[in-house]
Amino acid sequence: MMTFFPKTNIDFLKYRKVYFTISALIFVVGIYLFATKGLNMGVDFTGGTMVQVKFEQTVDMAKVREALTQTGSESELQSYGDNTYAVREKGTEGNIDEVQARVEKALDTLNVPYVVQQTNFVGPSVGQDMTERAVWAIILSLVFIIIYVAFRFSNILWGTSGVIALFHDLFVMAVAFAITQREIDLVVVAAFLTVAGFSINDTIVIFDRIRENMRLHPRASLGELINLSINETLSRTVITSITVVGSLFILYFFGGEALNSFSFAMLVGCICGFYTTVALTTPMVYVWTHGGESRETAPAAPARKAAAAPKVQKEELPAPAQVAGPSKKSVRKSRRNRR
Repeated sequence: MMTFFPKTNIDFLKYRKVYFTISALIFVVGIYLFATKGLNMGVDFTGGTMVQVKFEQTVDMAKVREALTQTGSESELQSYGDNTYAVREKGTEGNIDEVQARVEKALDTLNVPYVVQQTNFVGPSVGQDMTERAVWAIILSLVFIIIYVAFRFSNILWGTSGVIALFHDLFVMAVAFAITQREIDLVVVAAFLTVAGFSINDTIVIFDRIRENMRLHPRASLGELINLSINETLSRTVITSITVVGSLFILYFFGGEALNSFSFAMLVGCICGFYTTVALTTPMVYVWTHGGESRETAPAAPARKAAAAPKVQKEELPAPAQVAGPSKKSVRKSRRNRR
């Protein structure tokens, strides 16, 4: 196995209360932000106007987006190829003409001939249908993850802890979007589901190592096994996270406006996924298993030395008794009798 760090001996479970406190604070802050600022849902979920245009000459998509931004038009731009673009902007059915006029004003600044092919309104009914589909996609993915992990490790607590960690990752991503007020569209929803798959994969790797160490060290406690397993897979986790996050940074800064929100969601989710894998998933398994009892959590040693047998002290045997010789009186008496 490729290693990045030297062999570590970190007691991760020692700070489990700190991890839980941080997550609780994030949850409270997130609820407050959702209640005050809310989420900036895109046209896919709220409904709006779509203006499809076709240019007679090749036009760079970045210039079209810049023209729309300079006129104050908060819209989404999508390329269909063959110099055809779709401009989508949130709004009601009553201001469809206003949106089209604003889009045409922005495109006129490019000085390139174009034709408006169609102008449609995506009503709230379609947006509501997309919202329900997105929610059900996330819920069903989490349910199937619980079933898979519970079946693989024969313990529903392991699957439940993994899904709670996934929900934590998705919640943090939503909080990040509430803070930045970025629009959430179906592409961002795809990023949410991608992060869920990435995070649960790392969790399963650690769970596999715990199960393997249970066979190798049957006398070790669960806390020792968890710490040992996390330390053994720490190098793999760090290398994977650095590789993915590094790629996402490149995609975020150089991938263009179309992929900016997607890469932002992936960045937040992958960084949070690294945290939850180490700090939430396995500590929850430990707490649920032991009911919060404080036990020794030092990493397990590969083998324990047998206790040395106590030294048996040799009993000091009494000195052999000396055989007393005949006394002087008895010798004299025996001589007299002989005479």
